[in-house]
Amino acid sequence: MHSVAEKSGVNMRLAAAITRVLILLLVALSPPVMAQPSPIDVATAQLTTAETALNGVDRALDTRTDRDSRAKLRDAALTAQSDAREAADQLRGQLALIDARIAGLGPSVAGVVEAADIRNERRSLAQARNSLDSKVKRGQLMTVEAGQLVAEIDQTDAAEIGERIAVRAASPLAPRFWSDLFAAFPRDARRISTFVGREWTQVEIGLRGGLPWGALLGTLLAVALLLPVRQLLRRMGQRYLIVDAPGHRVRRSANALWRVLVGTAMPTAAAFLFVQGLRWSALLAPSWSGLADAFVAAAGFSGFTASVGAAFLMASQPSWRVVSLSDAAATALRPVGWAFGALTFVVILLGAFNSAIGASPTALLAMEVVEVIVHLILIGGTLVIVGRLRAGEAADGESEKEAATSAGVGAVTLTLWLIVAGAGLSLLIGYVGLAITVAQFVVWATLLAVCTYLLMVVIDDVATSLFQRDSRIGQTLRHGMGVGASAIDQFGVLLSAVLRLAIIVIALGLLLYPFGAGFGSFLDRVAGLARGVEVGGVSISPGTILRFVAVLALGLFLVRQFTGWLDQRYLPSTGLDGSVRNSIRLVARYLAIALAVVWALASLGIGMERIALLLSALSVGIGFGLQAITSNFVSGLILLAERPIKIGDLIRVGTDEGDVKRISVRSTEIELADHSTLIVPNSELITKSVLNKTLAGPLGRIQLQFSVPIATDADRVRALVLETFANEPSILDAPAPVALVDGIADGRILFNCFGHVASPRSTGEARSNVLLDLLRRMRAEGVELGTVPQRLELVPLPSPAHAPS
Repeated sequence: MHSVAEKSGVNMRLAAAITRVLILLLVALSPPVMAQPSPIDVATAQLTTAETALNGVDRALDTRTDRDSRAKLRDAALTAQSDAREAADQLRGQLALIDARIAGLGPSVAGVVEAADIRNERRSLAQARNSLDSKVKRGQLMTVEAGQLVAEIDQTDAAEIGERIAVRAASPLAPRFWSDLFAAFPRDARRISTFVGREWTQVEIGLRGGLPWGALLGTLLAVALLLPVRQLLRRMGQRYLIVDAPGHRVRRSANALWRVLVGTAMPTAAAFLFVQGLRWSALLAPSWSGLADAFVAAAGFSGFTASVGAAFLMASQPSWRVVSLSDAAATALRPVGWAFGALTFVVILLGAFNSAIGASPTALLAMEVVEVIVHLILIGGTLVIVGRLRAGEAADGESEKEAATSAGVGAVTLTLWLIVAGAGLSLLIGYVGLAITVAQFVVWATLLAVCTYLLMVVIDDVATSLFQRDSRIGQTLRHGMGVGASAIDQFGVLLSAVLRLAIIVIALGLLLYPFGAGFGSFLDRVAGLARGVEVGGVSISPGTILRFVAVLALGLFLVRQFTGWLDQRYLPSTGLDGSVRNSIRLVARYLAIALAVVWALASLGIGMERIALLLSALSVGIGFGLQAITSNFVSGLILLAERPIKIGDLIRVGTDEGDVKRISVRSTEIELADHSTLIVPNSELITKSVLNKTLAGPLGRIQLQFSVPIATDADRVRALVLETFANEPSILDAPAPVALVDGIADGRILFNCFGHVASPRSTGEARSNVLLDLLRRMRAEGVELGTVPQRLELVPLPSPAHAPS
């Protein structure tokens, strides 16, 4: 027992010793492991890193760089700018904390000796604040410097693109063009022969090792992906959508998106496997590596172009089509997408081939001429097809909506014809760079527009189908979280609008991306060479005027789209009545127009302070010259805000009575009983008396006034009146009809009777029915009815004796 106890004590002491050693080790190791740097140290290190990156970009720009290098430098400058701004914001937050601590200490009072710890605290806080303030200013300065570097890179890109477009080469019709081409042909032919010979030598070396199983496997996999696998994935996607997708709209849009994904992924994967198989079998020369990578990229982009066109048209499956397009139009336009896809493939591959062999400038110019010609032929052929389709639809007859759509298509077609003609003329006079840029821009803009439309359709279908009151998500939100049905519908519409707006913004940002940031600036320089004049600090030139018109037109177009969406999509989902919708629609419309005008003025360089100054200067003139219009405008805003009169109310203005049909900020339209329209200025409705018969409630009242001889049984007459009210279906039981004895005069009993109907518009017919029935009943009872008696007094004339002299 003693040995066991000793052994147990030894074990306990050993365990305690091991525990102490472990605790000491943890304490020794914990500072470097658990210590976290302060936010100030992190922000300072971030500033240092950003400064180093900006210095590297600045040094790199001192040397000659190509476009790809400048793109990388631009990204580095933007990253450094973002890091510097973020670090400055973090340091600014720490600076605010120090300012709060300094404010907590309060200002030092002259003649009062503070404690030593307070003085030390104040001194350390002042030093920390000065250090943080300098670092914040340093970050702000780095942000500005990064912006200047980005602007310098953008200007260099713009100048390079401008030089490329503005350079005039020999015209394809000039003999010099062909003589230079024939002179450069032998050297280019030798370059092509050398380039092909390297690959042939590599193929011979690769085949010596036996059968190229890798290349065969890659080729077989590529063919399988392009043909059976692609078709199988399409059918699987449609089968899944038919079974599980919620609603036809989601199926239709999701199928279009799936076709684009499959049509892009399969050619890309097939080209990658084919090239990889050649590399596995050592059949690809090192000098052909760049061309092989370009082959993969060309296959992917051309597949994307063709699949987007096929998903947009759906020529073989009209029931899955997302756009309102006839079968004849879809069939006629079907080859266009494949043609542009093939052209894209050839252009990318030829560009990589010319770069790989180091083709001469003359050969590159000839390739660009051929590319422009093919582009213009395809664009012109597409426009011819569209023109024939429009002519056929016009011959068959079209509705008003189709006519409006056809007019818009006609305007776009005419614009494209003018662009094609301009590009062709530029090519003939030697501006090949301008011609090829314009042709590529038309193709890119068309592809981007089709992709944007498809994405907007997909987003709208998915958002409005998933977030509606009867969907699975909608029912879950309604029953599980108590969300209102109208709120779910509104959220779906708003989500769709926000996402589609984001897609439009992204598309606008991508519109000029392949052509360099300076393309728009170059067009501005070409459009107006004049410097313009300075008016009140604002530069006015033809370019700024065109920009003002373009911005104003765009703003008004966005206003129209917004008000249309608000009126047709959002407001119907709110469940509000027509009057409230009209008020919201009008106020939103005028506010949107005001914002569009301010935006257009801002494009001229007129800031908000100048606009406010202009409005204040014109306020006196507006007050005197437009007093009536201003009064009606303010009155209209009061009507829309207070809503004493709403659309659908039955009102009486003077002697005219009718239904309110429309309220604008200037006037109100009232439909009278004879179906004519009375237009009343809003100031009349605000400053004068108006009888609104449906403001407090929808009920109407009829009144009957008559008299009977005093010998008539008044109780029996009252009972007959109430029975007559009860027999008329339009008379309401609540409030109950009443028949009152209003008085006795000139030997007759006066009755005043009231009954209520559901609407003031029904009082005329109801009153007529009650009077007819009451007359029949009174005649059957032998009661003599009369109106309220009128008393006539005869005043005798004065006698001649008392006549005035």
